[in-house]
Amino acid sequence: MNHRFCVTSISVIWLIGSMVTLIDVISMCNLHFCGPHIIDYLFCDLDPIMQLSCSDTSILHKWVLTLGFLVLIAPFIIIVVSYVYIVITVLKIPSNTGRHKAFSTCSSHVIVVSLFYGTLMIVYMFPTKGHLLLMSKVLSLSYTVLTPLLNPIIYTLRNKDFKEAFEKLKEAISSEEPCW
Repeated sequence: MNHRFCVTSISVIWLIGSMVTLIDVISMCNLHFCGPHIIDYLFCDLDPIMQLSCSDTSILHKWVLTLGFLVLIAPFIIIVVSYVYIVITVLKIPSNTGRHKAFSTCSSHVIVVSLFYGTLMIVYMFPTKGHLLLMSKVLSLSYTVLTPLLNPIIYTLRNKDFKEAFEKLKEAISSEEPCW
């Protein structure tokens, strides 16, 4: 990876993200609303807005599914293929210790990616009719709050310096005499 590839990748990702967002906003601006204007959701997301609309949203639902596939499934497939190559490479490591260390390093990323993409796919790629609103809210909370919250915690727990400092803290707490 060189500087040019990095800048190109970032530019393409930002461009795609901006275009998808612009398409969503323009699509929502073309909807007509005649009922209650209260969104019973955690944030102003596309699906709750479409549910409030009096317009026919079937074409928009198909468009969201198509964009969801391109923006969600395609990167997920790339990540899975990358991990297949990583597993194949790690299995070629001759020592058990080396393989164990490599797999434990990758496990943190696999946990975060699985949590993030798993909840995103459930929320955006499956039909919403019949979903419980509470379940949808919990899943949305998972990928918008829980994953970013757990991300540094999961990666920090892998850090050797953090483990040593945590052990020292536990020893200091357990060695203190109660003050009562």
